[in-house]
Amino acid sequence: MAYAALNSSPAVALGLRGLRRQFPTLAQKINGQPLVYLDNAATTQKPLVVIEAMERHLRYDVSNVHRGVHELSVRATEAYEGARESVRAFLNAASVKEIVFTRGATEAINLVAYSWGRANMKAGDAVLITHMEHHANIVPWQLLRQELGIELRVLPMDERGVLRMDLLDAMLTPEVKLVSVAHVSNALGTVNPVREIIERAHANGSRVLIDGAQAVAHEVIDVQALGADFYVLSSHKMYGPSGVGVLWGRADVLAGMPPWQGGGDMILSVTFERTVFQKPPARFEAGTPNIEGAIGMGTAARFLMDLDRGALADHEHGLLTYATERLERIGGLRVIGTAPDKGPVLSFVVDDVHPHDLGTLLDRAGVAVRSGHHCAQPAVQHFGLHATTRASFGLYNTRDDVDRLAEALHHAIRVFR
Repeated sequence: MAYAALNSSPAVALGLRGLRRQFPTLAQKINGQPLVYLDNAATTQKPLVVIEAMERHLRYDVSNVHRGVHELSVRATEAYEGARESVRAFLNAASVKEIVFTRGATEAINLVAYSWGRANMKAGDAVLITHMEHHANIVPWQLLRQELGIELRVLPMDERGVLRMDLLDAMLTPEVKLVSVAHVSNALGTVNPVREIIERAHANGSRVLIDGAQAVAHEVIDVQALGADFYVLSSHKMYGPSGVGVLWGRADVLAGMPPWQGGGDMILSVTFERTVFQKPPARFEAGTPNIEGAIGMGTAARFLMDLDRGALADHEHGLLTYATERLERIGGLRVIGTAPDKGPVLSFVVDDVHPHDLGTLLDRAGVAVRSGHHCAQPAVQHFGLHATTRASFGLYNTRDDVDRLAEALHHAIRVFR
């Protein structure tokens, strides 16, 4: 189905059954059982409209972008830059000049660390993160600490997985030049009060980066209203392809940042004596980009914008509530992360059953979940654990999926007992 056909009738009007048919992966069987895919926080499945947009480019329009004057290059460039406009609209950014294509949220955070961080921080300055961050929002700042001698401060969380906002102001001293925080925790599902964090950080004179990888598929993001300085996301968590993502940055902030990689397409002129660099976003996009990936991500953004996002958020919240109630009735099972405001992520442990063993047994029943520390070891260790099992929901999941999960858990527990 071409995107135009889907766009002509809003996808939400197709109903959940129609939406599920847009995702061919869901139609298969795993170990003889219909697939129940509950690993959406790691990566989402791809709708036909995304698959077909990328296939169309690879079949008919393969060429490098920019500077080419032949027809294929013109088509590829129009599709690539059209994707940038789609992402701009998806985030309600003020300009396409604020949309920098990256390999994902991880690279976007690294870009900020090594471009903005090196240019604006020195020994004694500090970056403030939280206890629930993904490794991608921890390790780059540790590396910058080793290089520049900056301090890394960590805002704690309580036993529910809720940030200790009562401690924030005391930690926001003049040394804090940047606050970098997850919008939604990938390990716990906690939705953080990012608007309040941004306001309090800006009052301190700090810049703010929001890691939106776990948020963009589940709620409407308006970066102008949000007011942060940077917002990062990954395509593969919003029903697009892997290997591509976005750094959104306020135009005035990006304009003051130096390049972090050198190469083609990010320059105006090069001599052996001197190089003149392009303005953002091209300044930060050295080399041949992931063209088909950007096209797929732009299509995924349009796919999501075509939906009734409020209705889908209600649907996912209902699934989380239903799943939490069902799993909490299972003897020996404990939910990890009980914040009152959560995204569609449900992490849990079962007494005397290793999460990896549990995940393997669930897979035998056709239920795909994630087992491990979820690239958030400090958050998991906060609860005295090394790993959890995580079920995470997307727009195509149903109550039947939850029931299958619960039944598979009951069976797995009986195996170990």
